[in-house]
Amino acid sequence: MDADRLYHDPALADFYDLENGWERSPDFTFCRALAEGAASMLDLGCGTGELAIAVSGGRTVVAVDPAPAMLGIARAKAGAGGVEFVEGDARTLRLGRRFDLVVLTGHAFQVFLTQEDRRAALATIAAHLAPGGRFIFDSRNPACREWEEWGPEESMRLLDHPRFGTVSAWNDVALDAGTGIVTYGTHYEIRATGERLSAASRIAFPEKAELEALIAEAGLRVERWLGDWEGHAWQEGAKEIIPLGTLA
Repeated sequence: MDADRLYHDPALADFYDLENGWERSPDFTFCRALAEGAASMLDLGCGTGELAIAVSGGRTVVAVDPAPAMLGIARAKAGAGGVEFVEGDARTLRLGRRFDLVVLTGHAFQVFLTQEDRRAALATIAAHLAPGGRFIFDSRNPACREWEEWGPEESMRLLDHPRFGTVSAWNDVALDAGTGIVTYGTHYEIRATGERLSAASRIAFPEKAELEALIAEAGLRVERWLGDWEGHAWQEGAKEIIPLGTLA
């Protein structure tokens, strides 16, 4: 799995928090509430650390991401001292520690492009989950074909960057029908200078049936399948596939 410039290039990572209002997002709210009953949490694919920092008061929090640029932003934030940030890959990570809660949010699970990648990531969750602990992650439902909404016209937006001023942003997208992998481009153009920054990202859209099989194979058990971060039960046509579970 090649490094994604969107997260590994500091110039592009600089836009991440601007594009993602995590504190107002339903996944942030749901996971923060879930962490209330946990003495420790492992945040896989932590990005710029918003969730990890928010829940760190009074509990042990380890936050892992493969991108040094994202971790650099996270470590510079207020409250970051309460979190242990680790550079690592969720497919191979082994900390030798177990946690009451393991989260993998922001659709980070979709960066695992093959079944072997997904199997490895789930094995990591199982290896770090304490008895009685819980895990949660999210993946977009392929039946909703959400990538069809990511074209240039649909995604065009203006950002107010604190250093660059007005920035035009848009995406483009292509589906590989053979593999089901979606490649989407993210483009930023700084209005004042005309400078353009771009990255191409690849994500997979595994079916719920595959996730069910892999979760069971990893020694995990799903307590509830959610269809969104508001907590509604999963049903056909739900936008999200969100397993909330524990060790089998």
